[in-house]
Amino acid sequence: MAYNEELADRIRQLIGNEPDLKEQKMFGGLAFLIGGNMAIAASGQGGILVRADPAESDSLVASTDAHVMEMRGKQMRGWLRVDPEHVATKRQLTKWVEVGTGYARSLPAKR
Repeated sequence: MAYNEELADRIRQLIGNEPDLKEQKMFGGLAFLIGGNMAIAASGQGGILVRADPAESDSLVASTDAHVMEMRGKQMRGWLRVDPEHVATKRQLTKWVEVGTGYARSLPAKR
């Protein structure tokens, strides 16, 4: 399944002129990286993939419609999936863009 280009455009509009922003195809979707660190992606599996502080994963999952990403049967704390119906509005998507960009900005830039 290809990523939703309309969703990628919506993310792009919300990220705006973020310094050191790069777009890169990865995980079957289109990822938005800040300083080389993934912030958020329009997922090839539908919805979004958000990078969050691993220490906040449990509370975000408990208080939102996000769930922890699984890779090869292992849960990846700090990597959250949000299904399409939970990012349908600008307000819903904005929250996740802020989570992802905030965490990506807190990491050392990759060069």
